[in-house]
Order: sequence, then structure tokens, then C-alpha cells
Amino acid sequence: MVEDVRRLADDIAEGLRDQGIAADTAYDGVEALEKLGINRYDVVVLDRDLPGVHGDAVCRTLIEKEDAAMVLMLTASGAPGDRVAGLGLGADDYLTKPFHFPELVLRVRALARRRPAARPRILRVGGLVLDPTRRSLVRDGTPVELSVKEMALLEALMRASPGYLSAEDLLEEVWDENADPFTKTVQVTMGRLRRKLGDPPVIETLPGAGYRIK
Repeated sequence: MVEDVRRLADDIAEGLRDQGIAADTAYDGVEALEKLGINRYDVVVLDRDLPGVHGDAVCRTLIEKEDAAMVLMLTASGAPGDRVAGLGLGADDYLTKPFHFPELVLRVRALARRRPAARPRILRVGGLVLDPTRRSLVRDGTPVELSVKEMALLEALMRASPGYLSAEDLLEEVWDENADPFTKTVQVTMGRLRRKLGDPPVIETLPGAGYRIK
């Protein structure tokens, strides 16, 4: 989430996290480019009018990267010329301020699904059928109720299957950049998730490697 109005950036990022989406924030173009150079993101919500480095320049730099993130450009102007200009820079979608937050969430999820490296919207692994958009999970025909974080944790494991994800990987994908790397949050959430999924166990732990769906 790249937005120079800190309160707005923080509110949007927090709202995305409440929807099970791990979100980081940057408050200007320079900080955005620094984080984009370090971390891999699926979607960048990019304010166009940024200090430091303009949002247009950030967009141009971003789309030149290998395995580039999808870009949802935000702007205070809804004029057709501005919309065309933003999309012409390589942005994948365009949203004017003020906007309806549920619409932003739907657009972010839609862009994540459209990303070339993205997996199908409905995930099916080991008897589990997960629809992240509708927040629904079925195991062997039986619905399972999960919290937002439990759902996001399971989604990360299903997308990585049959590979493993370490606790550090999960902390980065499911939480955000401010999460304490020494916290037991992953292990605690994993314990709750396993109990809700029931028997036989579907999540396997390999000491020193991490977790995976069997």
C-alpha cells in the first residue's frame, strides 16, 4: 500500500489485513522502491501523486521487474484522460478517490488471481477445497469454519503444496513486515488450525524445514 497520507495508508493496510491479506505500507515513492527491491509482492496499490518519486515513475520501474506485481493505481482524479494515462503507464487497474473499501478488496483479489504466476482461485489439496474470496473451506465434503488468519495460513500452505513453508515464510506471507520474527504466532495459529481441521492430520511438520499439506 503506497500512499503519502499516512492515516489513509495505515487504515487501508489494516483493513486488508482484516480480510486475511498480508499488507505492508510505504509513504512515498522512495520508500516504495526500496521495499519493492527487497520483497516480492502480488499486488501494489499505488497512489499516483507521491512525494520523493512520483507514482508514475514507481509504476514504470515496477513493471520492468521480473515477476512484477500487479498494479492498482489510485488517484484523486476520475477524468477519462487521467485514467487512460495511468493505464498507459502499465497499471493493471485504476481506482479513483474516494472509493468504497469492499470494492478495493475485490479488485486486489482479482488482480492477485490475474497475476501470471497465480494459482487458480479455488484451491484443492489433500481433501481440502478452499475458496479464499468467499472464505469457505470444505474438508471431505464437510464445511470448516476458520478465522481470517487461520484461513490465510491454510491458503499459503495449499498454494505451496507439495512444498514446505518455514515459520519465517508463513510469518512473511500471512502477517506483515512488522511481525516479530521471534514470536510464536505462527505455531499458535497452526495449532488452532490443526484442531479445527480434525483427524486424520493433514498438515505435516518436518523439523528444520517447516510445514506442508500432506
